Amino acid sequence: MSFLLGPIVGFAQTAEQQRHLDSLLVRNQSYNRIDSTKVKILTDVYRQYMRIKDADRMEDYVNRTIQLAQQLKLNTFSAMAYYRRGLFYHGRSDYIKAEANYEHAISEFDLVKNLDMIAGTYLNMGAMYANIPDYAKSLEVNQKAIAIYDKLGNDLDMASCYTNISSIYQDLGKASQSLVYLQMALKVFAKDEPNGRGVAVVQNLIGAAYLDAPKDELLKMGTTVKDRLQIALSNFEKSLTISESLGENGLIASNKQQIGNVYNELGNDDLALKSYQKAIQISKVGDDKNLYADCLYALGSFYLKRKDYENALVLYSNSYEIAKQNNLLEIKKQAAFGLSEIYENLDRYDESLAFYKEYIIVKDQIFNKDKEREITRRQMQIDFGFKEKDYQFKQKITDVELQKQVLLAKQQQQELFLKQQELALSDKEKTLQRLTFLKKQVDLEIDREVQKNKFERAKLQSKYETSLRDRQIIKQDEQIKFDWRVKIFLTVGITLVLLTALVIFLNQRKTTRLNKIISSQKRELEQLGRVKDRIFSVVSHDLRTPVNSIISFIQLLEGGTIEQEKLTKYASSLRNNLSYTSTMMENLLNWAASQMQGFNPHLESLDIEKVIAEVTHSMHDLANQKGISLNNNIEKFVTCKADHNMLSLVIRNLLSNAIKFTDKGGKITIDAIIVAENLEIKIIDTGIGLKTAQINHFNKPGYLGAGVSSLGTNNEKGTGLGLMLCRTFVGLMEGEIQVQPNPAGGTIFTIILPR
Repeated sequence: MSFLLGPIVGFAQTAEQQRHLDSLLVRNQSYNRIDSTKVKILTDVYRQYMRIKDADRMEDYVNRTIQLAQQLKLNTFSAMAYYRRGLFYHGRSDYIKAEANYEHAISEFDLVKNLDMIAGTYLNMGAMYANIPDYAKSLEVNQKAIAIYDKLGNDLDMASCYTNISSIYQDLGKASQSLVYLQMALKVFAKDEPNGRGVAVVQNLIGAAYLDAPKDELLKMGTTVKDRLQIALSNFEKSLTISESLGENGLIASNKQQIGNVYNELGNDDLALKSYQKAIQISKVGDDKNLYADCLYALGSFYLKRKDYENALVLYSNSYEIAKQNNLLEIKKQAAFGLSEIYENLDRYDESLAFYKEYIIVKDQIFNKDKEREITRRQMQIDFGFKEKDYQFKQKITDVELQKQVLLAKQQQQELFLKQQELALSDKEKTLQRLTFLKKQVDLEIDREVQKNKFERAKLQSKYETSLRDRQIIKQDEQIKFDWRVKIFLTVGITLVLLTALVIFLNQRKTTRLNKIISSQKRELEQLGRVKDRIFSVVSHDLRTPVNSIISFIQLLEGGTIEQEKLTKYASSLRNNLSYTSTMMENLLNWAASQMQGFNPHLESLDIEKVIAEVTHSMHDLANQKGISLNNNIEKFVTCKADHNMLSLVIRNLLSNAIKFTDKGGKITIDAIIVAENLEIKIIDTGIGLKTAQINHFNKPGYLGAGVSSLGTNNEKGTGLGLMLCRTFVGLMEGEIQVQPNPAGGTIFTIILPR
């Protein structure tokens, strides 16, 4: 029944596809407007022709779609048309047409800035070049895809690129380089989903890399021939655990087969046999006939190695039939050779000879396919050479360059000649193989006579060996069961100990981290408490003095007996006190608002020269009273990102401090320099400077200020809040502030802000 169902379903699908195509053609015929809807209809038509594999009509409608899409500037449709046509020819192994369409698709996708599809196209080109094979180009386009996925932040697809590149290196016999890319892919897949399919696939490939790697590659991978089996087994078992949880039968069967290969090489026949049988049981019901045939062949090889010809014959025969039905040439070749060997050992020389002939035929077919792939690759290289020459002629190349091209053409001819010689040598190798076959045929005839005489003696010897082997197998089974129980007990015990230690370690580390956070918060609260106490002290003392002065001054005014000279003197003194009090209140309110998250800086690109000029203009009178030179040396159009009001307040406080602590006739300079991505604003004075302890305290990362104020050179008062406010506001603007001594005397305050 199953054989009849296939054609019926296929016919139904074909009829349904044809009806769908007819309806699309009718719709296309009736729709005469030239717009995006027309492009979509043409797209549906050519895609339907692709499904029914009508290449000529597909070409016609793809060209119509591209022409109309480009006319309407709908480059997404033209790009997808080129891309799908490339996939179509890629699937038909017409690599020259596939490559041309892929390149057009990349150009069109670039016009609409569709980086994801550009990367996807490069991936398909990588698969195409690997099939030719042209591994150099395959690696190149895969790396281009990686660069785009990295720019897009698409780590998962980038990990898929790493997996594809690892397969290329594995085919080239470079297992160590393959392992590098597999580990990169595993890191990404494990981060996204630790128990996902990507992790299972990569761990399966890592296990295969270790299992199949030659000795020199194993040294590069940091292991030995002996240890590679345990590493491979560990990776296969991890992959198996995940694939079983996901229900991925294909991966389960593949891992079971590989685990069987490892146990087979380790000499653990019982576990190897169970793994092979499980792999066959799972792969039998799947769609991957290649995997099923390979599992059958692996178990057949297991039995053949142990001279169990009866079981080996059944498995090899089944593997051969599946490979024959599905045109799996490599497995068909191996199974035919294995059957020839089994029949020879069973003294059935006619069957042995027939399968050996089949082995030679399939081997020739594989050789011819490899030769066709090499010719295709050479044809693509020649076509590229013609394109390159045509381009150079159009660009009017010089005579010297033409001579170079002639020499290059001769070199290519020599390479082709050498390739022809290689193919000729390959033909001679085939002839030698045929002669070897004829010799083997004669040897088989001779062996047939010899084996007849040895047959009876071999039967007796076989019975004796069978009885010995049975006794050994029984002993081995008992020992394996005992070792397995001991292994389980030790594994459970060690696991419990490690888990307990891990829980204790994590709890201790968490406690230590919390203690550090609490200590840090305690120090900050203590410092803020000291600042608060100082602020209350300043407010209670410094606000009382100017208020009392105002009351006294008002009483004098009410009496009306004060002289004009004294009135002027008292008014000047009162103005200074109120100016100091106003500055103190402004700084105090700004600092309090910043601590209560009341200030949200508005960062914008500021012309620093203008901001500094505004502040210095307001400070010139104060500087002139002490005869201090105030110089703004910042050039115009020097910019940085900052909040205008905050930066003005910071500059005003620093200049006020500089004037306060600079003697008469001193100098204050403001400079700005660009360092990398930052702008450094320097306020340099020639005043009395800061002590080393004060400088070190201010430059500490956790500086909050102490609220301590010192008298200026003319006994000017301060609030004790200015530097603390500067530090807070610069931090809000994502910058830094530092202080250092001026070698010429005084201090240098540096404000570092991003540009």
